[in-house]
Amino acid sequence: MPDTQAAVAPRALTEKTLRVPTEKLPRVVIPARLRRFLSPLALVLLWQAASMAGLISPRTLAAPSTVLASAWELVLSGELPSHLLVSLGRVLVGLGIGLSAGVALALIAGLSKRGEEVVDAPMQMLRTLPFLALVPLFILWFGIGETPKIALVALGAAFPVYLTLFAGIRGVEPKLVEAAQVFGLDRRGLVRHVILPGALPSALVGLRYALGSAWLSLVIAEQINATAGIGFLINDAREFLRTDVIVVGLLVYALLGLGADALVRLAERRALAWRPTLVKG
Repeated sequence: MPDTQAAVAPRALTEKTLRVPTEKLPRVVIPARLRRFLSPLALVLLWQAASMAGLISPRTLAAPSTVLASAWELVLSGELPSHLLVSLGRVLVGLGIGLSAGVALALIAGLSKRGEEVVDAPMQMLRTLPFLALVPLFILWFGIGETPKIALVALGAAFPVYLTLFAGIRGVEPKLVEAAQVFGLDRRGLVRHVILPGALPSALVGLRYALGSAWLSLVIAEQINATAGIGFLINDAREFLRTDVIVVGLLVYALLGLGADALVRLAERRALAWRPTLVKG
């Protein structure tokens, strides 16, 4: 019996000494905001690899490195900033007109049954018309200057704001309206303190849609005999088969749209800080 214990003891000691402590490697944690960019980065790397391998012809689609080099040249020459300022001016003017018209019409239709009967049907009909079908008509009405371009942008921005704000006004909780009336609020106070704050979340969603529609409308508008702007830059590059410059123009459109959407989201967080969902997030 002692011999058996003596034989087991060295074996157990040997097993303990041979065990190598396994240390946990530090885990790399990527922030959620950066994880969103992993898949686009992978696509860009695949695009670059396919271009370098000759799978994608430069006439079909320029490589990302070529696109970056062309963008840098356009910035240094001042060509891209000048065209960008022209496009921004068109969007700002058209967006201002479209938002003003959309908000005014939504208030008329949302706060009055008779206003809804007068305004809503024409707006629902007009919003179904494709923009490309309106281009010839706008050229006949306004010529080929800046007016038809701004009109298209304004038209594209007006409908999302109208639809969402109208739905937000009509979707206000009836119990809140009844409670406000019990506290003695008149119609003006009811609209100011209950209906409009209740419709604000829908209105901000409509603003985000309006910004996207404004940029899409600008792409179409700048095809109308434009002599400046990002759309003109793209059309000019198409004539010379410069796919790198075309991609630069498209990236500018995309970045402007993302930037405008980020600004609206920031305003939404601040304006709707009273909502529990936003406070928790």
